[in-house]
Amino acid sequence: MNALDDVLAAHGVGVRPLYRVLDLLRTGDHDLGELVRLSTAPRRSVEAVLAALGDDLDRSGDRLRISPGVAASYLQYHAPRFADPLDEAVTTHDLLPKVAEWVAEVPSPLAALDHVQATPETVLRRALWLDAQYDLTSARLLFLGDHDLTSLAVRAVCPSAALTVVDLDERVLAYLDDRGERGIATAHADLRVGLPPAFAGRFDLVFSDPPYTPEGMGLFAARGVQALREPSEGRLLLAYGYSPRHPALGAQVQRSLATLGLTFEAILPGFNRYFGAQAIGSAADLYVCQPTAKAKKMRGGKAIYTHGPQSVEAAGTKPALLEKLKEIAAAGGLALESRPVDWSISGPEGDAVAMDLTGDPGPWLLRTLLGTNARRLALLVPNAHPDLADERSQTALADLVRGKYALRYLRSTPDNRHAVVVADAVEHQDEILTRAHARLANVALDVPSDLTDLRLVDVPRHRLADLLGS
Repeated sequence: MNALDDVLAAHGVGVRPLYRVLDLLRTGDHDLGELVRLSTAPRRSVEAVLAALGDDLDRSGDRLRISPGVAASYLQYHAPRFADPLDEAVTTHDLLPKVAEWVAEVPSPLAALDHVQATPETVLRRALWLDAQYDLTSARLLFLGDHDLTSLAVRAVCPSAALTVVDLDERVLAYLDDRGERGIATAHADLRVGLPPAFAGRFDLVFSDPPYTPEGMGLFAARGVQALREPSEGRLLLAYGYSPRHPALGAQVQRSLATLGLTFEAILPGFNRYFGAQAIGSAADLYVCQPTAKAKKMRGGKAIYTHGPQSVEAAGTKPALLEKLKEIAAAGGLALESRPVDWSISGPEGDAVAMDLTGDPGPWLLRTLLGTNARRLALLVPNAHPDLADERSQTALADLVRGKYALRYLRSTPDNRHAVVVADAVEHQDEILTRAHARLANVALDVPSDLTDLRLVDVPRHRLADLLGS
């Protein structure tokens, strides 16, 4: 066992998760993902243990276990477990099967958004902990992104809680409205663009499981501080995990949060578990942050994701593509203007406006059409954009904005990886579409009560058709 002892010794006082790996292998058979998730040890550390076990390890497909004939010799590595009453409350709770059903049916995360799904036990654990820790009957709770469906679990645990979810993924908002029977307020937001103005300074608690980069954590935390009614009295609850093999990454994030004026009231280790994220042991801590009086309401950077078109490493558009886009925008002798992607504020009306949406994870195209007023728009998007996927998708998008623009789709233009959406202003435009940044109650009389404080650009997509009469 010299090789195994060397691996264990290299992990110092943090070796207990590897003891749990050995316990799991000694008492049953598991695949690699299960070993990571159940032990919270990083994947590379688990792989090192497996390699050190050598011939003592039985393999059946992807299932692994220590050979029964030698299992007794590994009893010395038994790891005592801390008996957390909340764990037992979760596993025996009547709501767990319902939460598991919700999690199983939620749409898969958008590839560009770098999200890993939390386990049903984690989702219910969050809800029970929040209800035990805070008076949810009197507090307003905001979720910055909620693909994990924690809001549904909180509503089931505390039906009178006032809950709001903002999310970039339109499908998640539709799912929450359906399963939550509109008992949870929802709004669309890309936090890089901004927090909906209606939500600034309105909440007592903010919960989020952000991208695990210093930029992502800093941005979501800054938006969370903006949303708190009284920052020094509110709480910001953030999931965050890093590998113990790379503590410098954790230090960077903590510095990013401290820069915002946040103090760590508590850090609950291994509170969150995931289907994936094996590099960090399929687990993340829960940071309970209290903003100080000097908490800064900072704007975060644009690139916050760890991979994909939104990542820090993502390259910009090639000059040749931009030139072609400008030609299309200027066709017809209109004065050309190039603008950055930003639907958070109302810009001046333009003649021919060109925008680069090649980094669009899906929702940007519609939001740009809603939030930009011009005689012509030329928008460069990925050829595989979901709104261009087929005739049905193209028609659905055109119907939503027909009171403002007539759309043309130029597929594989200017190359086979891109497309251009050309929007020409119609003659008689609907006021609600041209005033997309105004409070809906100030633009239209017949607006559902839960939407009156929102702007059109903040309304979830699945509710736009009824609102616009499309």
